[in-house]
Amino acid sequence: MEVVAVVTAALLSLLLGFAGVAADSSDHRYKIGDPVPLYANKVGPFHNPSETYRYFDLPFCSAEKVKEKSEALGEILNGDRLVDAPYKLDFRIDHNSKLACKKQLTKDEVAEFRSAVTKDYYFQMYYDDLPLWGFIGKVEKEGKTDPKEPKYYLYSHIRFNVLYNNDRVIEINLHTDNNAMVDLTEDREIDVEFLYSVKWRETNISFEERMDLYQQSSMLHHLEIHWFSIINSCVTVLLLTGFLATVLMRVLKNDFVKYTHDDESADDQEETGWKYIHGDIFRFPKHKSLFAACLGSGTQLFALAIFIFILALVGVFYPYNRGALFTALVVVYALTSGIAGYTATTFYCQLEGTNWVRNLLLTGCLFCGPLFLTFCFLNTVAIVYNATAALPFGTIIVIVLIWALVTSPLLVLGGIAGKNSKAEFQAPCRTTKYPREIPPLPWYRRTIPQMAMAGFLPFSAIYIELYYIFASVWGHRIYTIYSILFVVFIILLIVTAFITVSLTYFQLTAEDHEWWWRSFLCGGSTGLFIYGYCLYYYYARSDMSGFMQTSFFFGYMACICYGFFLMLGMVGFRAALLFVRHIYRSIKCE
Repeated sequence: MEVVAVVTAALLSLLLGFAGVAADSSDHRYKIGDPVPLYANKVGPFHNPSETYRYFDLPFCSAEKVKEKSEALGEILNGDRLVDAPYKLDFRIDHNSKLACKKQLTKDEVAEFRSAVTKDYYFQMYYDDLPLWGFIGKVEKEGKTDPKEPKYYLYSHIRFNVLYNNDRVIEINLHTDNNAMVDLTEDREIDVEFLYSVKWRETNISFEERMDLYQQSSMLHHLEIHWFSIINSCVTVLLLTGFLATVLMRVLKNDFVKYTHDDESADDQEETGWKYIHGDIFRFPKHKSLFAACLGSGTQLFALAIFIFILALVGVFYPYNRGALFTALVVVYALTSGIAGYTATTFYCQLEGTNWVRNLLLTGCLFCGPLFLTFCFLNTVAIVYNATAALPFGTIIVIVLIWALVTSPLLVLGGIAGKNSKAEFQAPCRTTKYPREIPPLPWYRRTIPQMAMAGFLPFSAIYIELYYIFASVWGHRIYTIYSILFVVFIILLIVTAFITVSLTYFQLTAEDHEWWWRSFLCGGSTGLFIYGYCLYYYYARSDMSGFMQTSFFFGYMACICYGFFLMLGMVGFRAALLFVRHIYRSIKCE
């Protein structure tokens, strides 16, 4: 237990401290002529954000021994591999066409550069923790001599424009010089001089405001459409709420009046509708261990989402805080595993389950198992491609240790606490010994059509915002408007709960008492719609291609959508359970 406490404390300190991930341990203050850290990060096809490689995997000229920067867990998970760049940008020292290095490119190296230019390779660097990008070359589709023959060029001159305020670096921009290009069209040896120029200019922008440029550029670009998304979602919620208030509640009120009148007038009158199944409504579902595990995992993922939103709203995930989100996901998931254990075991014991240890193992593997298998396959693909997405062996060991020393013990502790809670399932009606037969149902009242209806409305409330999230996660846009995203998330929860309650009521009126799994599946069906949107986004809204990028996109999105399925399924079931308890508590059941 002391080991668990020590490791947990270390993870908490990591979680509280990762907000300041920086390119250097300095305080970002420099004197004239001081070296300022410039790191080359990675290169890769612009349209395939997961397919990135180390900067010096391309035959740029480099030092004999490349110095690598030590990186945090989140940076490695993000695919960052920072090394010292071949350019020296000392503080407030201008350079004009300074020679970085000379190199004679062999035929194979020319072909390698030409292949990279064809695939729109870009490079990323960090200067004093500020990001900058550029393309390594360009393709001219129409050659000057032969219009049908494209020409391939490598940029050999980079221009840096740096803004400073007193002793601080505020902003940096990078431009490639179209007048200094190397022709890569033919397979021949080429002598290349890699040049760079640096121009420093003073600005009044303070150091504390230097990241606002990236936030404002992303916020102003599509802010109006974001608000349109919010208004669209709010209208959806209002319409759905109005429907429930005017139709469902009126029907329920009539049901209460009818059943009360029937109780007073004729005791031997045959019961109909949802009261007819009061002896079966709280009959425990099939596969109760799996059901409790789904609830436990969904509750943990819900807690994870809430904590991530809290960190985002307080400003932890500012633009280009490298690896902060991945660090938070790993740490918070590990620390919330006790919630899954407690919830699953408590509910399993309420359902009169006996093998709580097996239930706890199932809870621990329900989400982590598919995620681990997906990771193993995708990491193998990344290793074959020699991409930076392939995790080093040491990082894998760290994640395994976090799982073994924090996640698993907290899961067991939560399970033990849940087993000892002695809580009983609150059922307003007694369950009969033998279940009633469910009458034949029309096709549209079966599980699959009900899931389709249940998932469509919540998805329609979030689909506009989904594009910007996808463009940020699977593209190069910056997403910083977390307040709007949080509002959309709350709307998603409300719509999911409302539509699940509505479909549960209609299911009960058809005298179908097997509502437990149905409510969970209907609530989680939005995750299936999101995965369907993945197909649309990949083929219609993005230019991603290649086996690695396709595998990463559909593999990890399958895990994310599966997580949404568990989380929203839990929300749908909890809402349906509250509703069912309320209506059966309001009538007299014999």
